[in-house]
Order: sequence, then structure tokens, then C-alpha cells
Amino acid sequence: MATPRSRRPSPAAPAPRAELPVVSLADYAERARAVLAPEVWDYLAGGSASEVTLAANRRALDRVAVLPRVLRGVDTVDLGVRLLGRRYAMPVGVAPMAYQRLVHPDGEVVLAAAAGAAGIPYLASTLGSTPIEQVTRTGADVWFQLYWLRDRALVSDLLDRVVEAGCRAVVVTVDVPVLGRRPRDLRNAFRLPADVVAANLPDGRDALAHSGAPGVSAAAASFAPALRWADVAWLRERVDLPLVLKGLLDPRDAAEAVRVGADAVIVSNHGGRQLDGAPASVTMLPEVVDVVGDGCQVLLDSGIRGGTDVLRALALGAAGVLVGRPLLWALAVGGESAARDALALLAAELTDALTLAGCTDPVAAGELRTLGVG
Repeated sequence: MATPRSRRPSPAAPAPRAELPVVSLADYAERARAVLAPEVWDYLAGGSASEVTLAANRRALDRVAVLPRVLRGVDTVDLGVRLLGRRYAMPVGVAPMAYQRLVHPDGEVVLAAAAGAAGIPYLASTLGSTPIEQVTRTGADVWFQLYWLRDRALVSDLLDRVVEAGCRAVVVTVDVPVLGRRPRDLRNAFRLPADVVAANLPDGRDALAHSGAPGVSAAAASFAPALRWADVAWLRERVDLPLVLKGLLDPRDAAEAVRVGADAVIVSNHGGRQLDGAPASVTMLPEVVDVVGDGCQVLLDSGIRGGTDVLRALALGAAGVLVGRPLLWALAVGGESAARDALALLAAELTDALTLAGCTDPVAAGELRTLGVG
């Protein structure tokens, strides 16, 4: 019988590798994916249909080149900006995102607290999993994002609560007559946990529906697909708060928003989660800025992933941007502490970008030339 060959001694197991530090917002994505259930990650990261528009947001931003100025004597940068008449620490707001308790037990409360500590506005969703009254008690400047409901009495009651709670603005989402079809959620048969509900609506009635998963349609039934400009005009008269319309891409709609008295518009394709095949938000930003002129402020939403993206938006004429998914990733990884760190990192990135572009503040960035838009 053959003599067995001797075996080499097994090498000692390598020492665990220390986790590398977070140096960009993208690092939070990798960590969040590791701690979240796959179906939850898909719910957060996914887009509608073939996710063409979701991918287009990133590609379009990457094509925007900013032409820097030199020898401008920039040794300090002031990130401060005025949005809707109020001073904020940087031209960034936290985008409205539903069901934040899905990724952290304290969800909206701690993300709002992080925004407050950073000195920026927090946009609270109609489909938030924490009542708006608890969110405003964090002391953050809260703008309330409104999904228009079929029952105008519910809309009216919700607006009364928003005013009573001390919200600083009303942001009407206008690109959701129905929910975009989201294949990842359908394949996963995604359902929200029973304890994650739409806390701003009666009995959390829409808590299981926003995912577009099979067999649930309460949210779609509650939204008002026939929303018209006359409804926005009614809202303008109904609430004495700054009015923002979110989800416009066509400059003609932006011009109409100015006509009905909007204080700002947010150029957005809903992060690629509504009409697939719609253009990237940044592609339409310059045309919207040109059309509205001094009529209202313009913000950009969808695809912002770092300070360079904020600089790009400012150079194209935006007054500010909204950041969404990266802050949910940070929230999932480390709650309020990680969210604060993420916003501090974004501020540092924007400071570097403005300095390298020869700008002392966000207003100066609006004078930069850009190439590659479209």
C-alpha cells in the first residue's frame, strides 16, 4: 500500500483585518449591505422597471465637468446658504424617505437629529414611520413632504398637524400619480414588518403598500392620480408656509410652478423609482434654472453621492441639493452617530471641492463653467 505523503503543517489563521475607515459616503453603502437583509437592501437601492433611470442619474453626474478657477485667493470657505429665506450651514437637505425605522429602530428621529446638528433641513415623508410631531421635537428644521391623498379632508387634517408641529415648509411630491413598478420588491415579495407603519396616516393604513409588492395596494389607492395645478393653487392659499414642488423635470412644469406661487422646485426623478426612461435629474437642471429665473429657487435631487456632486449642481445653477440613500446607509450602519459623521464628511468634501474650484462659497460656484451636461 502506498505510503501517504506527509502534509505540510497548516498555516496559522490570519489575524482579522481591521475595518478600514470610512472616507467617502460610498463606504457606508458597503457596510449597510452587509448588515441589512437582502430584501431590505433591494427596497432601498432599487429603482423602477429596468432601472435605466436609476443608473442614468449616476452616469449623467459623472459626465458633468466643472471648470475650476485659479489664483483666487481662497483660503477659507463658507458653506452657508439661504434656502426658503432661512440660513443653513450648507446647501444640502435630507431627502424625504419613507419608513426609516426599517433600517434603524429610531429611524426618522435620529436622522432628523443628525440633520439638526449639521444645521441643514430635514424633509419628513408623509410615509414616515414616526409621527411628524416626534420628528419636529428633535429641534431640526423640518420641511414636510406631502403625498397628495384622494381624501382632501385627510390632506387638510395633515396640513393642520404640520403647521401645529412647527414645520418650516410644505414639499408636495408631484411625480407619484401611481407608484412605479419595482421588480426587485416584486421578486422578493417584499413586505414591511408589522411594527413599521405609516405613522402620519390614520391607523398606518399605507404601511404595507409603498413597496409595490404583490397583493398590497392601499397606498396606490390612497394617492390622488388626478392631482392638478388647481389643487396646488388651493394648497398655496390653504397654508401660510413656503411651498415647494418636488419631482419636476420638464421646464414647462417649472414655469407653471412659478405661476402658482411655488417658493422652490426640486428637479427630481424620484431617485429612479418612478418613470423608468425619464432623463437624469441633472440633465434637466440647467433648463429648469433658465426657465424659472428669479421666480423661485431650484434644488436638485436624485443621485447625489458626495461633495463633488453638490459642486456640480451649484455650478449648474441649483441653490442646493437633497441627499437620500447615502444617509439611510449611514443610519443602518450606526444610527445617529454615523449619520452625523456622514454629514460631516459631506461638508468636508464640499469644502475641498469649492476650494479646488476657486470658490469661497456656494454662490461663487454658480459662476463656474461646466461641460458635458446632457
